[in-house]
Formats: sequence, C-alpha cells, structure tokens
Amino acid sequence: DEFISSPPRKTVRFGGTLTDILLKYEKGETTDFELLKHQLSDPDIKDAQIINWLHEFRASVAYLTKELEQLVSILLKLPWLRRSREVVEEYLGFLGNLVSAQTVHLRPCLRMIVLQFVPPRITIKEDDVDISDSDDDDDENLSENFNTCHRALQTVARYVPSTPQFLMPILVENFPFINKSERTLECYVHNLLRVTVYLPTLRLQILELIIEKLLKLDVSTPQQDIEDAEETANNSDNEEKSTEEGLFDMEEDEERKGNKVVSSSSERMAHPLAERLDILMTILFSYIKDVCHRDGKLDINNTKDLYRDLVSVFDKLILPTHASCHVQYFMFYICSFKLGLAEAFLDHLWKKLHDPNNPSVIRQTAGSYIGSFLARAKFIPVVTVKACLDLLVNWLHKYIDNQDTGANAYCDVALHGPFYSTCQAVFYTLIFRHKQLLDGNLRKGLSYLQSLNFERIVMCQLNPLKICIPSVVNLFAAITRKYQLVFCYTIIERNNRQCIPVVRSGIGGDLVQTCTNPLDSFFPFDPYMLKRSKKTIDPFYQFWEELSAEDLENLKKPIKRGTSEDEDDDFLKGETPQNDGVVGIAPNSYESNTRSPASSIGSPPDCYVLYPQ
Repeated sequence: DEFISSPPRKTVRFGGTLTDILLKYEKGETTDFELLKHQLSDPDIKDAQIINWLHEFRASVAYLTKELEQLVSILLKLPWLRRSREVVEEYLGFLGNLVSAQTVHLRPCLRMIVLQFVPPRITIKEDDVDISDSDDDDDENLSENFNTCHRALQTVARYVPSTPQFLMPILVENFPFINKSERTLECYVHNLLRVTVYLPTLRLQILELIIEKLLKLDVSTPQQDIEDAEETANNSDNEEKSTEEGLFDMEEDEERKGNKVVSSSSERMAHPLAERLDILMTILFSYIKDVCHRDGKLDINNTKDLYRDLVSVFDKLILPTHASCHVQYFMFYICSFKLGLAEAFLDHLWKKLHDPNNPSVIRQTAGSYIGSFLARAKFIPVVTVKACLDLLVNWLHKYIDNQDTGANAYCDVALHGPFYSTCQAVFYTLIFRHKQLLDGNLRKGLSYLQSLNFERIVMCQLNPLKICIPSVVNLFAAITRKYQLVFCYTIIERNNRQCIPVVRSGIGGDLVQTCTNPLDSFFPFDPYMLKRSKKTIDPFYQFWEELSAEDLENLKKPIKRGTSEDEDDDFLKGETPQNDGVVGIAPNSYESNTRSPASSIGSPPDCYVLYPQ
C-alpha cells in the first residue's frame, strides 16, 4: 500500500500524458500514439520508465478498449519478469486493473503468463562462453520467475472468476511438442501441476492433458527399443573403457572429474524419448506424493479426491491404450499408500471386466490389469489375493456353466475374449503368489487351491490353455502338476499336435493368423525400466524370483497327497536361490522372438519346464 501510494519517479520522456495521447488518438491524431508505442517497444527501456508508464496505464484502463488491443499487446510484451521488485509489483497491479475493467483482454493476458511457463530461449553466440558456473543462479532466477507467473495468474483469477474456463484451452495449445528439450517439458509440466493447487477445478483436466502427452511418449518408446538403446550405450561405454585402459594413465584430478561425469550420466536413459518420459514420470510421482501427504502423514481426504481424479483419467486414457509400459504406474503408486485404495482399484477393474455392456477389448484389458496388479503389488496381502481369486474363479465357472453346452462352446477369441483374459489373470496370479498361498500351512493351502477346481476350467470346451500366452501356460502347468491340482500336459500336447493356428476375421474378411498371442494381451505392470522414476516404484514392486536348476527339478516332483505340515517341501520355505546355476522362467508379454534379454531385472527370458515322461 505504501508503495502504491508513493508518487512515480521523474523520468525523461516525449509526448504528453497518457490520457492526452489516447484522447488525441480517438480524434485521429496518431503522432504521439506512435511515439508511445515506440517508447514501450524499446528493448533498452529502463525500470523507472516502465513504472512511470504502468502507473498511468493503471489509471487509464477504461480507455484500453478492444480498438487498442495493439497497444495492449505491446504492454503484454514488456520485459517485466526479469526486472526489479518495483516493476514486478506495478505490473501485477496493472494486470489486475486491466482484466477487471476490460475482460476482452483476458485471453491475451493469460496467454502471456502461460508462455512464461518454459525457460527463455538462449541464443548461443559464435564465441561460446562457459556458463556452467552460473547454472545454479539461472535455476534460482527461473524459479523466481515461475513464482511470479503464478502470482500473476492468481491475481487475474481473483479479479475474473471465469478464468479457469478460458485458461484451459491456452494450456493445451501451448503444451510443448515431445521433441522439445527435457528442460522445457519438465518446466511446463511442473508449472501445470502448480496451477492445480490454486485452481483445483482444473485439476482433472490438467491431469488428463499431462497423462495424454505422457502416453504419446510411452507408446513411442516400446520396451524393446529402450532395451536396445541401453544395450548399445553400455557396449559403447565398455569399448571406451577398454580403449582408455590401453592409453597412458591420467592425472588424479582428471580421473576424479571423469568419474563424476560417469556417475551423473548413469541415471540418464540412452533413448531420448525415454529420458523425457523418465523426468516427467518423476515429477508426476512427486506431485502425487505431495498432494496425498501433509507433514509427512497421509491425508485421507486429499488422497481420496486425487484417487477419484486419477481413476477417471485411467478409464478415459489408459484402459483404451494398448501396451503402454510406464504411465499406468501412477495408479500402482497411489494404491501403495493405503490398502483400501488398492482394493477399490481392484473392485473398479472387476466391474469393468464382468460388465457385458463394456466393449470386449476393455474387458480383456481390465483382466490383464487385475492379474498383473495382484502378481506385482507387494502391498496387496494374501487375504486380498484370495478374495480376488474367489471372485474371478467363480465367474469363470459360471461362464462355463452358461457356455459349455451351447452352440458357442468352442475355442474362439472373438467370442470369449473376456473369459480367456480372466483365465490368464488367474494363472498369472497363481504363478507369482502360490508360495504365499501355501505358506504356513501346506494342507490348508492345498485345500484352498483344490477348492478353486482348476481342472474344470482347464478341461472345458473353451480350451483356455490354447489361447493364453505359452510362458504363462507352461509355468501354470508345472506348478499345478507339482501340487496335483490339475494335469495340463495332455491338453498342451494335444494343442501342439493339432498345430491349427487360431484365426479371426480381419479387415475385408481376410483371415488373420494370431498364433503367438491370440488375446493380443500384455502385462501392464511388467518391470519398470525408467532409471530415475523406478526408484519410486521398486520398494512396492514384486520382482520375479528366478528359478534355479534345483527348483526346476522340484517343480517336476509332485507333492504327495498325505504330506503333513511338518514335511512341507523346501520349495515353499526360504527364498529361491539367486545366481546359482540360474535358469530364468518369467511369464511376460513377449514371445520368443521379442522376449526381454536376460539383463532385464525382474523379467528374465522364458524357458519351458520339460514335460514329464
């Protein structure tokens, strides 16, 4: 208040007062008006001049009608952000007066603010100057500029309550392309999420916008491309190291400098789009954590509200998108905060799966999410796994009751896609969770698994073992044989002998072979590969424990029906040995020609348990 009431500084300028200039312009005298525009456009304009002009403009906003939008445009281009505090405060006051008196200029004002959500472009001169020492100062100045931009946006919103509905299209329009620099994307996404804090009505739309852009990045970088890029980069690094070893020794300080570079670059993704996605996923995870926690404790109400928004985005964008690898983990992460959220998410997926009014592809994808979530989420206890298995298996038995004797009781993905997807979810969950289901009391655990009556599911006319991914089928067969739940190998061998590819009608009536993966299914929570953001996921993630040769032998040895609790097999107790004659067996979304390499943590390549002779 003291600053606003103080008189403006004396400055030298040409032309009369602003009111006189605008009145002359209305009468057709444009000389002083053109001089005014020239002075305001001067790149060397001083702080005192800006303050003086803004002070007059604040008192004359009534004259700044639509006819003077060219003059307003020049005012909105004034370099006010990187100026003194006095200039910033005067400019914020001018913005408030302008939008409250002339709402016709609301959109240009909002666009001006949003354009500042990214770092300014830096022009590199021919004689490059080393600016590494000023990086910290640049970050500090940039942060201060962003804070000021959000103050400006809040000022406008305070004067014009309808600001959110005009702001959202501008945020969409100015979202940087995915090929822009990591820093540009990082700053824009960070600032969008800050907007949701003081304009909460925009949160759902902003989350949709961000996640839509992340999905485009995600589907543009398949796992195989990421793995290939990392492998190429590692091979290149190894070649450089071997070359350096053959050269003369470097001085100690140079050696330390080199080590620093290696450590800083070790978290970078070799694939450029994966690097951008990694940075943006890290920001999204941080945002989710900050919104859901207050003073280090979980805020239940905030968490529930954010969960509802994220589920809405999940339904609209994630479920219809096939084979995204990383973005869906925002649901995995928020569900890790509280078991009730995980159970709510499972219930939500279950409703999608068993509702016949949903498109078949959505139902199948929901089944994939249920199986992958139950298998991979450490925070889901056995009691919840059992409840979900009961629900899924009961639905399968009812489906068989309705179909097994009808005209459609034959193997066909197009007719029974949700059924096969649910079968695969159940098989996949059992593969990952069978040890926990049998832990503590083997007899009780076996009795529970027997009550699920897998034999009826496997032996039914719909023949799910023919449709599910072979890696899942083979592991399921080995585990169920070991515990004498069902003997699958007769059916598997019969399916293999028939060698009749599953076909479905393609476009134009042509038959399309779908031998390798007829469900076109994938496991949404396959191992997370982005180096920075995976640190957030790893503590809650169940990696696949590779099986040793001894474990493979154990899988071939059936448990005797009369085994007592004291004679529980060693396979159930203790952890699976690691790196001891390891042979990897992991169900994943790829067939033999596209499987993940053995270097992928938690998803080693498939191999098949040999059929018993």
